[in-house]
Amino acid sequence: MTDPQDTAIQPGADLATSGPRRVIQLGETRYTLLGTAHVSAESADDVRALIRSGEFDAVAIELCDSRHHSLDNPDALNNQDLFEIFRQGKAGMVAASLALGAFQQRVAEQSGIEPGAEMRAALEESRQAELPLLLIDRDVGVTLKRIYHNVPWWQRFSLFSGLLGSVLSRQDVSAEEIERLKEGDVLESTFSEFAAESETLYTPLISERDRYMVLRLAEEAPPGRYRNVLVVIGAGHLKGMAEEFETPLPEAPTAEREALEETPPPSKLWRALPWLVTVLVLTGFAIGFSRNTELGWQLVGEWFLINGVLSAAATLVALAHPLTVAATFFAAPLTSLNPTIGAGFVAAGVELYLRKPKVRDFSTLRHDVTELKGWWRNRVSRTLLVFMLATLGSAAGTWVAGFRIAGALFGSSP
Repeated sequence: MTDPQDTAIQPGADLATSGPRRVIQLGETRYTLLGTAHVSAESADDVRALIRSGEFDAVAIELCDSRHHSLDNPDALNNQDLFEIFRQGKAGMVAASLALGAFQQRVAEQSGIEPGAEMRAALEESRQAELPLLLIDRDVGVTLKRIYHNVPWWQRFSLFSGLLGSVLSRQDVSAEEIERLKEGDVLESTFSEFAAESETLYTPLISERDRYMVLRLAEEAPPGRYRNVLVVIGAGHLKGMAEEFETPLPEAPTAEREALEETPPPSKLWRALPWLVTVLVLTGFAIGFSRNTELGWQLVGEWFLINGVLSAAATLVALAHPLTVAATFFAAPLTSLNPTIGAGFVAAGVELYLRKPKVRDFSTLRHDVTELKGWWRNRVSRTLLVFMLATLGSAAGTWVAGFRIAGALFGSSP
C-alpha cells in the first residue's frame, strides 16, 4: 500500500471548522480526518458544510452497524422480541445499552445538545448527497467484551459499578464529563477516568479502535477507490488514527481486522464450574442420605429453601408480579442444578407472560431509564431487572446453600 503523506491541500480548505482536521494522502486517495466534539452543534455544522461542499465522494463515520441502526432507528427496540433477547443471553448487553442511553439523554437535557449530533448529520447529508456511507468503528458489544476480558477480574466489579453509578445517577452531569464527551463518545467518556490510569482498559477502548478504523478504511476505501474520503471521528481518535496511517498497512487488512473482533473464550475451568457445582451438590446429597435419611432430606430442604428464598427475594426487589416471585422460588433450586437454563430466564419468561409490555412502555423506555425509579416503572426495563436480579439471587443462593451443605457434612459452620 502506498506510503501516506500529510498534505496541506485540504478539501474544502476555504471552509473553517471548529474541530481539528488532518489530511492523509495515500496514492490517489485523500482521507480528511475531521475531529469532532460529540456534544457540539458546531461539529454537526462542520460535517454538513464539508459534505455540502461537494469535495467528497465518500463519507466514513465512527459508528458500527448496531449503533448506526440505533441512531437511524431510535425505536428499534420496539420491534425486538424480548423473550429472544433473554434466550440469546443478550439481556445484559441491552441493559448496558439502555444505561448508556440514559446517560446520553441526561447530557442532552442538560446541555441542550444531543450527543452524536455530528454523526446524525453525516447520515442525513450523505443520504441526501447520495454518497457512500462507510461504517468503520468496531461493534460496541465486541469492545465491551474485550474490555471485560482485558481487565483483571478483581478490577471488573469496581469498573462496572462505576459505570452503573455514573449512568444512573440523577445528579447533573458535571462540566468535566461534558468536556470528556467532546473528545470521545458516551462509552469512552464513561470509562475515561479509568482508562487514563489503566493500559489494560485503554488498549481495547481507544488504541485498538484507532487501528480498527484505519483497517476498515483500508478495506472499504482503499487507495484508488475514491478520490476524497471524509472521515468523521471523535477528536480523541484523531492523533491515534493519524499515527496508524503513518505505518504501512497490510495488503490484506481483513485478517488483522478480524483478529481485533475476536473475544477470548471463557476458560475451561469457568465453563466447567456450573457443572462442577452441580456434581458437588448432588454428591453432597448422596453423602447425606448415605449417612442417614434425615440428614439427606435436611440438606435437600436447605438447598431448596435457601436458593428459592434468595432468588424470590431478588425478584421482589425488582417488583416482579407475585406469581413471578412464586415461580422463581420453585424454579431456582432446580435451575441451579441445571446449567443449561437459569432462574433469570424462567423469571423473565413468567414476568413477560403476566405483564406484557405495552406500546407506551416501548415509546417511553429511553426517557424512563434516565431516572432510577423509571427502571421499575417501565415494564420493559423492569423485566430486564427481574432477569438480572433473579440470576444474581440464584447465584448467591447456590453458594450460600453449597456452604451450608459442606458445613453440615464436614462439621464447619457457614
